[in-house]
Amino acid sequence: MPIALITPEAFYDIPGPYVDLLKKGGFEVRFPKNPQFSRGLHTEEESIEELKGVSAIIAGGEFLTRTVIEGSPELQVIARSGVGFDRVDIEAATEHKIPVTITPTANHRAVAEQAFALIFAVAKNVVTNDANVRSGAWNTGLTEPIRGKTLGILGLGRIGRSTAQLGKSIGMNVIATETFPDEQFVKENQIELVDFEMLVATSDYLSLHCPLNDETHGMINADVFAKMKPGSALINSSRGGLVVEADLKLALESGHLRAAGLDVFEEEPAKADNPLFGLKNVVFSPHLAGTDKLSMVDMGVESAENILALFQGSWPDGAVVNDGLKDGWSW
Repeated sequence: MPIALITPEAFYDIPGPYVDLLKKGGFEVRFPKNPQFSRGLHTEEESIEELKGVSAIIAGGEFLTRTVIEGSPELQVIARSGVGFDRVDIEAATEHKIPVTITPTANHRAVAEQAFALIFAVAKNVVTNDANVRSGAWNTGLTEPIRGKTLGILGLGRIGRSTAQLGKSIGMNVIATETFPDEQFVKENQIELVDFEMLVATSDYLSLHCPLNDETHGMINADVFAKMKPGSALINSSRGGLVVEADLKLALESGHLRAAGLDVFEEEPAKADNPLFGLKNVVFSPHLAGTDKLSMVDMGVESAENILALFQGSWPDGAVVNDGLKDGWSW
């Protein structure tokens, strides 16, 4: 019987229908010995040990490096629960004929909701006001409006589109930069497509929704911050590596940027001595944007369905990152 390993930490608390799907499909289901395995804080040797005998993995945030992939000869499928795959060595997986799948339809609304939670938090001083009231202070200083402001979206994929719709629903002007836009969506939702320079120069709230790769790593840096609209805010619910945190700190300290809302960090889990934590004009969350109670179940189900499709000889079109493996691939 093939073995499926389920690693995302939240799945320990929500066993969910994905377990039943895999069992009914002929798999033995396992969870890692270390409940925090998906945080990616273990060694490659520990990963290889967890993957012994495993044919398919529903993966979280663990690093599936070339060494881990080459040390796991029985591994047939890597099913990422989410849309990011920067912690998987795609080249190594492809060389070893291992399809890497994602869950493109499961969590885009959850990420959009968290992006707006951060927007509301920085606009309305939610964290600061909460602390003031608890301490007995009664500061009724004016907060920033959101309606009528310009929301700039970098990346108009499923998550970016969901974020755009939320912005439009509360009266924001929405602009976006996207290489391959859905023209019908853009037209129906009255979104203005602009180049990157215009996006950063005119956005009151710049929300990042693009993948992390060699081209995008560190792209939001000192040069970009200098070009951003004075008094604007950066929102990042995508990947921490997109932003140079040291440059962000300087832009926030100078007052050129009014605020930031960050769900993701350059180093995760973030350490307590992260210099950004000393700033009062930043609101944080621990990389949970895509993982609310509904989206986690949906991601688990979609991941399980991807594994079962491949096991049964079907190719889950639209969900496989290294789609070039399709012709001639078999379990």
